[in-house]
Amino acid sequence: MQSLAMIENWPVPTAAAAVVTSDGTLLGTHGPTAHRFPLASVTKPLAAYAALVAYEEGAVELDEPAGPEGSTVRHLLAHTSGLAFDEHRVTAPPGTRRLYSNAGFEVLGDHIAKATDIPFAEYARQAVLEPLGMTSTTLEGSPAKDGVSTLDDLVRFAAEVQAPRLLDPRTVLEAQTVVHPGLKGVLPGYGHQNPNDWGLGFEIRDSKSPHWTGLSSSPATFGHFGQSGTFLWIDPAAGAACVALTDRAFGPWAAEVWTPFTDAVLAELAVSAPR
Repeated sequence: MQSLAMIENWPVPTAAAAVVTSDGTLLGTHGPTAHRFPLASVTKPLAAYAALVAYEEGAVELDEPAGPEGSTVRHLLAHTSGLAFDEHRVTAPPGTRRLYSNAGFEVLGDHIAKATDIPFAEYARQAVLEPLGMTSTTLEGSPAKDGVSTLDDLVRFAAEVQAPRLLDPRTVLEAQTVVHPGLKGVLPGYGHQNPNDWGLGFEIRDSKSPHWTGLSSSPATFGHFGQSGTFLWIDPAAGAACVALTDRAFGPWAAEVWTPFTDAVLAELAVSAPR
């Protein structure tokens, strides 16, 4: 895909990008596919997927208590537990506000580790990374932000989410469906959003503006971006997913180049789509 070459003009030391379709076809890559990048919050969808495997295995239930009083596994996955951003401090009753929370994912990781009697990073390796062949990915540290991975591995994950083998497709559909619709909140780096929709570990684009995806991205687009200058989106309307990894912290540069990049990818997908 010619549009992927746009990353060469990004003001970053290293970048890699790829597009994979819903049937698992790799349409193209650009940049070093085996280079290991810090994921920052792109760690969250990987952690969420492991949590959903734990749910399907019967180790946890989505609506069982977890985190602050009144909170559940579902609340933690959807950033509605009431926990603060980076502190284990309650700032709102569960289910009332969309408070983006690293602390919530750390509590989730501890909850699953206790339920499975396996450290969360090891559980994620056994449940998600190993079955998908993601041998260069690690989730040691915080399940909210400390993952490290490669373009090759995240392409495997993006293909899995679009055509699930590890989870029931109905579970993945639930993960990309809004939990607690209508809640306001802050999308880090992009300000207040009303509503600030989220699924189970995946952010949902809907009508958010401004946003890190494209102006032409469908409202059904879901995924995540990270403060390490990384993102993964899946656009069901386009039948494809895109991964972009860099080694420069998110900032105004990213807001300037990510949206036109995504729009160029989507335009190329539309041109090449079967008539």
